[in-house]
Amino acid sequence: LDDPNLPRAIYISIPLVTFVYTLTNIAYFSSMSPEELLSSNAVAVTFGEKLLGMFSIIMPISVALSTFGGINGYLFTSSRLCFSGAREGHLPSLLAMIHYKSCTPIPALLVCCTATIVILCIGETHNLINYVSFINYLSYGVTIAGLLFYRWKKPNLYRPIKVNLLVPVCYLMFWALLLGFSLYSEPVVCGVGLVIMLTGVPVYFLGVHWKEKPKCIYNFIGEFPPLLLRQLPSSSSWLQ
Repeated sequence: LDDPNLPRAIYISIPLVTFVYTLTNIAYFSSMSPEELLSSNAVAVTFGEKLLGMFSIIMPISVALSTFGGINGYLFTSSRLCFSGAREGHLPSLLAMIHYKSCTPIPALLVCCTATIVILCIGETHNLINYVSFINYLSYGVTIAGLLFYRWKKPNLYRPIKVNLLVPVCYLMFWALLLGFSLYSEPVVCGVGLVIMLTGVPVYFLGVHWKEKPKCIYNFIGEFPPLLLRQLPSSSSWLQ
């Protein structure tokens, strides 16, 4: 986070990715009819079959590689989000434990993978993608709103990265517009997404807020395998 090139990378990558995505969508809409777009299970594959001929195999391979890379990155980030939340006291302390040699957050990884497998077994893939997309999008917007709130309430707070306020303000404007369209066009999906998010409330009250837990629970955590014996302090104590 102290790398001076990181903000530069953000300013370059976001417009570049937006530009590429815009050109990709223009290519889809200019070469395919609305009926073809709506009926296609994989627009990129249909696009390749229509225009690339014998080289159309490149598209599903590219999509698979992109999906693999996205899942790989998501496994790293999602587990470490749970790990960081547990260190700050927002999740049960068990999730703040790591491997004593490789420093891998094993409990957080196991929880995320288990939850993912359970969700995949009880729902349709298309609906799950919509739920996760809405949840992530809502979380991103609330996070950016929190950033603006702290820039206003605590302007002198230490920040490893500080960007121009125009960036989060523009993001929030587009976020509010797209979120409004989502709520209008797919209220059921958005409602289910909100319900999924609210399932974290009882987890917080049982795992964090409830301080007087039975002794057997603490014994269970204390007797965990040696791989999980190391627990890092909170980030605030690190800074002190």
